[in-house]
Amino acid sequence: EGVCGSVSLALAALLSEPLGHCRQLGDLELPAQEVDGDVIIGGLFPLHIAMSDPEFDFRAFRWMQTMVFAVEEINNDTHLLPGIRLGYRVLDSCDHVHTSLRGALSLVNSSQKQENAALSCLFRSPVSYFATCECLKNKQEFPSFLRTAPSDLFQVQGLVQLVSHFGWRWVGAIGTEDDYSRNGIQAFLEQLHDRGGCLAFYILLPKSASQEQIGHVVDELEASSARVIVAFSTEGQLYGLLNEVVRRNLTGRQWIASEAWVTASLLSGLQYHDVLSGTLGFAFRSASMPALGEFLHRLRPSSRPESVFINMFWEELFSCRLDFTGTTDLLTVAPERPACSGTEDLRGRNPVYSDVSQVRVSYNVYKAVYAIAHALHQLLQCNSMEQSPSNVSCKALLPLEPQQVTAYGEVSNQSGSTECTRCPSFHWSDRDRIFCVLMDEDFLAFHESLAIILVTLSVLGFAVTLTVTGIFYHFQSTPIVRANNSELSFLLLLSLSLCFLCVLLFVGRPTPWSCLVRQAAFGISFVLSISCILTKTVVVLVAFRSTLPGSDAARLFGPLQQRMVIFSCTSTQMVLCASCLSWDPPYPSKNTAYQAGKIILECEEGVTLYLVLSYIGVLSCVCFGLAFLGRKLPDTFNEAKFITFSMLIFFAVWISFIPAHHSSPGKYTVAVEIFAILASSFGLLFCIFMPKCYIILLRPEKNVKKGMVTNKN
Repeated sequence: EGVCGSVSLALAALLSEPLGHCRQLGDLELPAQEVDGDVIIGGLFPLHIAMSDPEFDFRAFRWMQTMVFAVEEINNDTHLLPGIRLGYRVLDSCDHVHTSLRGALSLVNSSQKQENAALSCLFRSPVSYFATCECLKNKQEFPSFLRTAPSDLFQVQGLVQLVSHFGWRWVGAIGTEDDYSRNGIQAFLEQLHDRGGCLAFYILLPKSASQEQIGHVVDELEASSARVIVAFSTEGQLYGLLNEVVRRNLTGRQWIASEAWVTASLLSGLQYHDVLSGTLGFAFRSASMPALGEFLHRLRPSSRPESVFINMFWEELFSCRLDFTGTTDLLTVAPERPACSGTEDLRGRNPVYSDVSQVRVSYNVYKAVYAIAHALHQLLQCNSMEQSPSNVSCKALLPLEPQQVTAYGEVSNQSGSTECTRCPSFHWSDRDRIFCVLMDEDFLAFHESLAIILVTLSVLGFAVTLTVTGIFYHFQSTPIVRANNSELSFLLLLSLSLCFLCVLLFVGRPTPWSCLVRQAAFGISFVLSISCILTKTVVVLVAFRSTLPGSDAARLFGPLQQRMVIFSCTSTQMVLCASCLSWDPPYPSKNTAYQAGKIILECEEGVTLYLVLSYIGVLSCVCFGLAFLGRKLPDTFNEAKFITFSMLIFFAVWISFIPAHHSSPGKYTVAVEIFAILASSFGLLFCIFMPKCYIILLRPEKNVKKGMVTNKN
C-alpha cells in the first residue's frame, strides 16, 4: 500500500470524561467518515455532547471538516508529499473518555498488520488540537504526545493577571474531576496566592454528575460570598451545571472562562445571557480561512458511507430527515420531521459552522494535519525508507542520536523531550546540544593570513610611494619633474600615501571609532587623489591650448586656480562625510545571520559608503573624459595617456567591487574593499609615476628639455 503502508495518527482531543453517555445504535462498529489513501490520518472529534439527550455540536463538526479540507489541500499540493495520497478516518468521540479510547484503538488497527507492526515505533505520536493540560508535557509519562494548542501554563498566568487587574481578591473555582481541571485550578490557586488573592471555594464535579450532585454544587455557589467564579472545564461538562444555574436565575456572578468553553457556541444561547453576560477569558489565537469557508459551503449529503457525519449535520441543521440515511447514525431522527433533498443552501444557515473569519480550534486542527504531512515528507526523504521496513527494527530504520533532532541554537537536557530551549542571544548549543556556549567571534584580525597579506601590500605601497616622493624631490630641478607640475605631483603622492595607510583602519576588531573614521578617511584621501589627477589633466589640456597663437589659457588656469579646484573638490567630500556621520553614523554590529554558530563583527555602514563612492565616481568620470579628449596630444604631453590608463584601471576595480562586496560573506566583505583600495592606489601610482621614474633613473639622456618638446608633427 504505497511506500509506508497504512499508518494511523490520531488527532485526539484528549478531553476528560463528561456527564453522561452518547447512545450507540446498530452495529458495534463506530461510524466514521473516511477516504482511503497511501497514508491514513485518523481524527477524533467531540461531534456530540454525551448526555441523556445528545446534542450535535456544529463547531466540532467544523473542526472535523477542517481536517478533511487540510488533507484534500495537501493531496492537491504538488510540492508536499508528491506521489503520496493521504487518506483520513475521522470518528466521533462523543466527548467521552471510553468512546475516545475505543476510537483511538480502532484508528491504529488496520488490515496491513505487518506494515503497522514495523512502523508503529515511528507513528505513535498523537497530535492534539485542543489538549492544553500542563500535565501532558511530562515526557516520561507521555513521551510521544504533541499538540498545536498552547499549554495551560500561559493561560493560567493570563487569568491571574486578569483577576488581579480588576482587584478581585476573593475568587471561587470550579471544574471537573479530571487532570485538565485539577492542574489548571491548582496552578491558578498558587499564582493567585502569590498575588495576594484567596480562593473562596474549590469544587470539582464528578465525572458523571447526577442532577442531585449538580444541585448541591449550585447550592454552594449560591451560598458563597464570592462573586467571581473561575470555571476550568469544557462546554459539555459545564452544560448541565449552567442549565441549573440558569433555572435558578443565579445572576450577579462574574464568570472567568477557560479557553475550552470561552468561545463555545453551545453556551452562547439567549437563555444564558442573564447568567453569563460579561464572561471573560482567553481564547486561542484566531485566523481567517476563506478557502475553508468555500469548502464548507460545498458539502452535500449522500448515501455513501463516508458521508455519515455530513448526513447527521444536514438533518440537524435543517431539522429534516434524509431518506437515504442508514442505520449507522448515532442519533435516531424523529419520523415526523419533514423530508429534505440534500440540495438546500448552506449559506447563512448557521454562523457557528460557516463563519471562518476568526477560527481558532479549526486552525489548530489545520496546523496539526500539516505538521503530520511535513513530518511524513521529511521522513520519506530518508534513504532508509527505500528498503522494506517490515524486516527492519525501529533503531535500524532511523538511527538518530539526540543531537540530530535538536535544532541548531537550541538545547535540551531532558531525556526524551520533544521541546527544546532556544539559547540566549549570541549563544549557541554545544556539540551535544545540552549546554549553551558563547558563539565564536569572527572578524578580519591582524594575525590572520589574509590580513597579513593585505597589510603587507599596504605597507609596501606606502614604501613605494615614499621612494617615488624621494626620487621626485631629489630630481625636482630636472625637466621631466618640472614639466609635470611638481606641486601637483607631490600633493598626489601625499594623497596616495594616505590611501595606502587608510587600509589599516579596516583591519582588526571593529570599534565605534574605527567604524566612524575608516570610510571618511578612505573617501577624503581618494577624492584628494582624483582631484589632483583631474587638475593635472586640465593643466595638460590648458598647456596644449596655450601653445596656440593668441591663447591666454595658462593665465586663466594658473597655480591659484589649480589649488582652488583641489580644495573645492576635497571640501565637498568632507562635507558629505560629515553629514553622513552625523545623520546616519556607522556603528559596530554583531551579525549572526551569515554563518551558524558565529558572530560576524562588522561595521554597519549605512549610506556613507555609497555616497562616498558616488562622489568619487562622478569625479573619476569627469577626469577620464578630459584625459580621453587629450590622449592624442603631441608627445610633449603624454601625461593624458597615462591618466587615461590609470582611470581605466580605477573603473575596472571599482565596478568589480560592487557585486563582489555584496556577495562576500562576513569578514571577506572588508577584505574585498581593502583589495579595491590597494588595487586602485597601485594603478594610479604605477600608471602616472613609474614611466617618469624609469626615465629619471634608467634613461637620464631623455631627461632634458629637448626631449620634452619633441613633436611628431
